[in-house]
Amino acid sequence: MPLTVRTSQKQVVPIGSYTPESGQRIETVEVAVETVGTLTPEKDNAVLVCHALTGDSHAVGKEGDSGWWDGLIGPGGYIDTNRYFVITMNVLGGCDGTTGPSSVNPATGQPYGSQFPFITIRDMVHVQRLCLDRLGVSSLHAVIGGSMGGMMVLEWGVLYPDRVGKLIPIATAAALSPTAIAYNDVGRQAILSDPDFCEGDYYPGPGPVKGLSIARMMGMITYRTAELFEKRFSRNLQDYGGSQRSSESVFQIESYLRYQGRKLVNRFDANTYLRLLKAMDTHDIGRGRGGKEKALRLIQSPVLVIGIREDMLFPIQQQRELHDGLFRMNKSSRLVEISSEYGHDAFLVDFKQTGREIESFLSKDLL
Repeated sequence: MPLTVRTSQKQVVPIGSYTPESGQRIETVEVAVETVGTLTPEKDNAVLVCHALTGDSHAVGKEGDSGWWDGLIGPGGYIDTNRYFVITMNVLGGCDGTTGPSSVNPATGQPYGSQFPFITIRDMVHVQRLCLDRLGVSSLHAVIGGSMGGMMVLEWGVLYPDRVGKLIPIATAAALSPTAIAYNDVGRQAILSDPDFCEGDYYPGPGPVKGLSIARMMGMITYRTAELFEKRFSRNLQDYGGSQRSSESVFQIESYLRYQGRKLVNRFDANTYLRLLKAMDTHDIGRGRGGKEKALRLIQSPVLVIGIREDMLFPIQQQRELHDGLFRMNKSSRLVEISSEYGHDAFLVDFKQTGREIESFLSKDLL
């Protein structure tokens, strides 16, 4: 029986057991969900938001706090919660309420740790669909997401073409480039080489704090641009009141990256980071479907592809190829390119360039 959907709430939805593509069954799966807005009696205004690597279900701030996509979503916003029922879920394998490596394995009474199975982007989407079934939401007006979230958006269009009205993949691709995989592996090796990783079974300890912090530092370099780093930090030294010798001086850019590393460690689990990195690395929309072109042919929904010209993690050419492929198949696709010194992170902050396009696309029946 469907759960009752109320306006603006946070809840954990039990969906029962789930067997990932890897074949290792998870007996009890729960999904952290946040919803904002009101679902119409016809249930035709639901918009699913898919988060990026270190995101969570809290995309929209409530009661004075902040969400990671507040500039895009909210009352009167580009995705207007007075009009749309916005749903965000923490992904399978996560560490913010959805079952993941830090969750307790009911069979052992201990955290899964290294025993948590390998998860794919398709697994994340299947679990989202199961969660929507429990919520009584059988169709979606749109699915939107950037980066890893954009991978899920595309999978929604392929796996469940009859359940989604519109697709908005942002700063993403049908598959990661070898360079992006290389960046990810540097972060991965930082975590694995930390003595406190303990092969993934570090609970209840803090785990590989240094390794995860370094992985985040590596990630931040790929998320922003050289132009932004020059503008904000240049070669300026951190001011410690003259107490440090020149050989010990820390550049402001170093201090910034170390701060970002510490910040992530305080809210994220290293095992989850590894599982989600691997899910991104191994994702290929054409896997098992005869290639990318055959997979894209399964998409029935209008698509708004958004790319960032300065993105070094998901280069703009990947979004162009995605749009061109859909266009050649006579699919309803539009490509919007923006330029931003924020690079890949522009999808999280540069709403002045993307917001109107998204708002217009959602409100039209056709492109």
